[in-house]
Amino acid sequence: MKRFKNILYLNEPAVDQASTIARAVSLAVNNEADLTIVDVIPTQVVTAGIGLPPGGPVSEDLRAAVESDHRKALESMVQPFSERLQVRLNVLVGKTYLEAIRAVLKNGYDLLIKPAENPSWTHRLFGSDELHLLRKCPCPVWLMKPSEKTNYGCILAAVDFDLMAPSPSEKDLNRKILELAASLALSDSASLHIAHAWEGLAEKMLVSRGGVSPEGVTNYVTGEHERHRKQLYRLAEQLRGWISKEAYDYLSPGFHLPEGPAKNVIAPLAEGLGADLVVMGTVARTGISGLIIGNTAEAILDQLECSVLAIKPPGFNTPVKVDS
Repeated sequence: MKRFKNILYLNEPAVDQASTIARAVSLAVNNEADLTIVDVIPTQVVTAGIGLPPGGPVSEDLRAAVESDHRKALESMVQPFSERLQVRLNVLVGKTYLEAIRAVLKNGYDLLIKPAENPSWTHRLFGSDELHLLRKCPCPVWLMKPSEKTNYGCILAAVDFDLMAPSPSEKDLNRKILELAASLALSDSASLHIAHAWEGLAEKMLVSRGGVSPEGVTNYVTGEHERHRKQLYRLAEQLRGWISKEAYDYLSPGFHLPEGPAKNVIAPLAEGLGADLVVMGTVARTGISGLIIGNTAEAILDQLECSVLAIKPPGFNTPVKVDS
């Protein structure tokens, strides 16, 4: 299934990108998509330390020289893939995440790929630019580990739903998560796992108030588990219709209902499965409808040690403006 037509790859010179660029090229070839690699030079690099106000003639000469050096580096990076794909190259100046999002807005990219910064000062896989992209980029963002595999062996799709008041946006987001995860699993011949974190939200209240027997509390928790299980399997049946019975039967996805807050159970599940990629939405249900990249989502991302494909909900509007 061809999901992408116009892919943007954001250069990350701080890490070895051989495997991530190879993965991006393969994805573009398999999807018959265009691939653009963009490098963003910080503004201070082309204006600082020259003894003249920014924008002067020497500053312009310096900018041209720096841009030329960066373009040559990009050309060298993509040269091994020149026979497979004609890759477009672009060098921009500014803040990395801002210029990347503006490029998405200007050129209609339907996927942004970036190698994770993997800062040495923290255990987090993702750095500040990645978090900005996850919060503000309107298209799906695929953050790849620097040691990216040519083919994934295991893909985990994390879905979320509100049993009491499911919204059309929630349904559409879950469909996008599942269809993308299934498409990639089929392409890589990877195992597909689908997870939903659930909680018996009234369990603590029942225990603390008293008057409810241990058996009653157990029955309540068992009932809640069953409600979430049924909804997860309804989604599975919908996935069968979205991708075809044959494709679904081939994938034969595994289902997981870890009990507890999503921020506590999704990352350990991914690690336990040996997941190479987690596909998830950037909506956190923490009591506020439609909260984007809230405590739950960011807590999950902070813990993951594998690549992530993060998807915005339908109707998301980025705060970034093209000319701001």
